[in-house]
Amino acid sequence: MRRLFVTAACAAALCLGLSATAASAQQVDMNLMNRIADEGFNHSQIVDSAEYLADHIGGRMTNSPQMRQAEAWTQKQYNSWGLKNVHAEGFDFGRGWWIESSSLRMIDPRPLSLKAIPVAWTPSTNGAQTAEIVVAPMTSEADFAKWKGKLAGKIVLTSAPTPPRDDLTAPFERLSDADLAKLGEYQQPVHDSGAAARNAGRRNFQTKLDAFLKEEGAVARGSMSRSEGRLVHGEGNGYKVGQTPAVPAVEIAAEDYRKLTRLAKSGPVKLEINNVVHYEDTDHNAYNIFAEIAGRDAKAGYVMAGAHLDSWVAGDGASDNGAGAVVVMEAARILAALHVQPKRTIRFALWAGEEQGLLGSYAYTEKYLAKRPLDTAKGETSMSSTNNYPITKQPGFGQMAGYFNLDNGSGKIRGIYAEGNFAEGNFAVAPIFKAWLEPFHGMGADTVVPQSTGSTDHVFLSKLGLPAFQFIQDPLDYESRVHHTDLDVYDHMRAQDLRQAAVIMAAMLMDAADRDEPLPANVVPTKPADTDPFAEPAAPGGRRGN
Repeated sequence: MRRLFVTAACAAALCLGLSATAASAQQVDMNLMNRIADEGFNHSQIVDSAEYLADHIGGRMTNSPQMRQAEAWTQKQYNSWGLKNVHAEGFDFGRGWWIESSSLRMIDPRPLSLKAIPVAWTPSTNGAQTAEIVVAPMTSEADFAKWKGKLAGKIVLTSAPTPPRDDLTAPFERLSDADLAKLGEYQQPVHDSGAAARNAGRRNFQTKLDAFLKEEGAVARGSMSRSEGRLVHGEGNGYKVGQTPAVPAVEIAAEDYRKLTRLAKSGPVKLEINNVVHYEDTDHNAYNIFAEIAGRDAKAGYVMAGAHLDSWVAGDGASDNGAGAVVVMEAARILAALHVQPKRTIRFALWAGEEQGLLGSYAYTEKYLAKRPLDTAKGETSMSSTNNYPITKQPGFGQMAGYFNLDNGSGKIRGIYAEGNFAEGNFAVAPIFKAWLEPFHGMGADTVVPQSTGSTDHVFLSKLGLPAFQFIQDPLDYESRVHHTDLDVYDHMRAQDLRQAAVIMAAMLMDAADRDEPLPANVVPTKPADTDPFAEPAAPGGRRGN
């Protein structure tokens, strides 16, 4: 399937008047590839960077003290390597938040320490609080009436316990040829104009649930982890000033949560909860970090590499996305050490606020590239803005000549998604990328596929039709155990994979920066028609009918 796709993509490129692979290959400076590989494999500093970021700084919630430390450290590193125009650019975010300590213990019917974590941006308990639990699953406002008057002085477990799941897949995985071939299968885009409103309804329910629990006098709230294996996440919302949750909350490991709900069926269960957390309000701006290697031609625009520096709170943010951040930094170090002088400026971006909705890259896109309408009064967010039209270009729109993003853990690069502005793929770049990846065939990184990927910082750029791309990576145990969990620590990174990724990123950046023409952009999108105009509308907060 992969060979068939590449052949079709090349044919499409030729029909568009491109000279395809042969001309693209002429853009590859193989001597420079040798020098990049030598610097990246024999003189690498990426393991030192990864260990410092994960072990010394740790988890980096946006606007937390740890994130401020990371912002300063990354700029110091860039300056020490000789990068230029190293600076931070602020955008409005909200409150910082961090955990000093937390504990959850069962007192009755027997003493037992439980695995749990405070939910992000929820308040402290103001000392240890002891209370009985009430198992009160609530998924919509209609559930409130059932529990009204029954929650005062209680620790309320608001998730319905789900049964244990069989683990039918390997927890650690590298992509096979068959896996890569499946990625090469073309998928038509799907458009649903009602999706944004339904997602807004689900987000708003959490705010209403918090207000209901506060009004009822609940001591705290407990929810069930979505992962097996006693993994916890601590994801939450309410970072905006004036929108902080009112009720202390913990996410409880699935196994412990089920135990509590079983015990509650046969008698009272009493817990002791003690969350010591802190808000940071000194500066409500979050900061993206930038550095550059200056280009020879100021009119040729720039190419860019990016990864998000922020993380969630449960682990050390090693694979998500310390891995991507240190790969971007190491690519910058490699090219600076080689004293390259590319045609275009190469810009390196470390984004903030990715975990709350790609907010850092959204701020950059709005400021420099293009704007889309956004109605916050209707609950629209930065993510839902990608469904809004028209697109208004900013003066810098045409300066973006290529963007490469890394944000799928620490697995080595296996290729690249030829992303389009929706899901159809940028067919014009496929033969170009195939030629650029050819030197790395022996490293397993030569696959180019038409699919798009979402939920990371290239999205706002690619959905403008700009040439913005995400790399394909080996999964390792990223999705199965590490993603957003307390296992996101240094030990789940792979040094050889990080070095390989940094070498390939540095090489692709130079290929794009020295290419005669900018990478081919896709069409600037206009409002699409719904894929299924006859689908039944969903109830508020629900799913649309099939």
